[in-house]
Amino acid sequence: MARWLRPLVGALLLLEGAAALSFLHHRYEELVQALFRVQSQCPYVTRIYSIGRSVEGRHLYVLEFSDFPGIHEPLEPEFKYVGNMHGNEVLGRELLLQLSEFLCEEYRRGNERITRLIHDTRIHIMPSMNPDGYEVAAKQGPDSNGYLTGRNNANGVDLNRNFPDLNTLMYYSREISGPNHHIPLPDNWKSQVEPETLAVIQWISSYNFVLSANLHGGAVVANYPYDKSQDQRFRSHRRTVNTPTPDDKLFQKLAKTYSYAHSWMHQGWNCGDYFAEGITNGASWYSLSKGMQDFNYLYTNCFEITLELSCNKFPPEEDLERQWMANREALVAFIEEVHQGIKGMVSDENNNGIAEAVISVQGISHDITSGDMGDYFRLLLPGTYIVTASAEGYQPLTVTTTVGPAAPSLVNFQLKQEVVRKPAERKASGTRMNNKALQKKVVPRATRRGTQ
Repeated sequence: MARWLRPLVGALLLLEGAAALSFLHHRYEELVQALFRVQSQCPYVTRIYSIGRSVEGRHLYVLEFSDFPGIHEPLEPEFKYVGNMHGNEVLGRELLLQLSEFLCEEYRRGNERITRLIHDTRIHIMPSMNPDGYEVAAKQGPDSNGYLTGRNNANGVDLNRNFPDLNTLMYYSREISGPNHHIPLPDNWKSQVEPETLAVIQWISSYNFVLSANLHGGAVVANYPYDKSQDQRFRSHRRTVNTPTPDDKLFQKLAKTYSYAHSWMHQGWNCGDYFAEGITNGASWYSLSKGMQDFNYLYTNCFEITLELSCNKFPPEEDLERQWMANREALVAFIEEVHQGIKGMVSDENNNGIAEAVISVQGISHDITSGDMGDYFRLLLPGTYIVTASAEGYQPLTVTTTVGPAAPSLVNFQLKQEVVRKPAERKASGTRMNNKALQKKVVPRATRRGTQ
């Protein structure tokens, strides 16, 4: 199907019986009420939970959609949206509230597409990561809001510059052929992050998220990793250098999915800027250190992009309905992107799931790991791949699989335990090694010199 037709077809599927929604800016108390209203209207497929509190004590609420809320079902991927990371960039906050109401209402109406999405995906929606900053911005209002008013949290910290800098560790690790995924955190990382950042890090460490987007404002573009260039400064000037991940083509496809499903993002010209097809590599736009999307990719299994959704960071209420209609199909279509690539179970010979098994794809130097139940999800473009599953104490297993353009391919791995040699065998092996060392030791000096 032609790319321009997909958003149209998807939009038509959503048009029938679309719910009448209120288009208002929601202060913290109103946001909480809106979330609990959705939960009360769809009690069997929703759950509200808090991942922590802000500096000023406001809950960081998440609304979950699932056919079994609160439960991870094996082979069902976890997805998340995060809004309002910068307190004065408010459109994402309102869009996620609209999306929550929309998913609930369409599920109740029996919309086949939305029902399938909720049954096959565990969706987590956090409308506001920075509720304290929002309250500062909201007091100014959309008409007199400063460009930076309310951007930071209550401690004056930019939360999108507050995650541990794993890029620098990754760039060094790459030079020494070190790990290409799940880069370990610095020992003192907790003392360097804000309460909101700490809560998010603990959150994404507790759920095996597969795909994510965080929603911003001030531009209109889908931004993908890496955000930080390897050479961030040159002669005291900031460099803008395209810095692709090993999954660059996949990230471009994810970004284009949102851009082309959006009413005008894909056109490129927005807010006085031009981005071809409405997407950009983060570092090629400007280099950003300690950002959330790079952290997701380097520390977890999650592939995250950043969505800049409006020229006006705090659009007036009369513009919210137009913005919702421009983003509605894109928000749904992007969630559906979690269902691509390969997925499966990694188990032992007794069919017990193996957690933290490493899934490697030949030619892509970025691995992912299985979850607590042994299930894994590896986003991939259509094609044929050589995939290896390995785990400590087990023999690795390699298979060849083909990924199609629709549903993910199911690829299970059953690993055999490594053969543990008996002490006598180990001793004999050691004797052979000693003999070889001894032979090397008695080689004449002249011969050794000739081999150097």
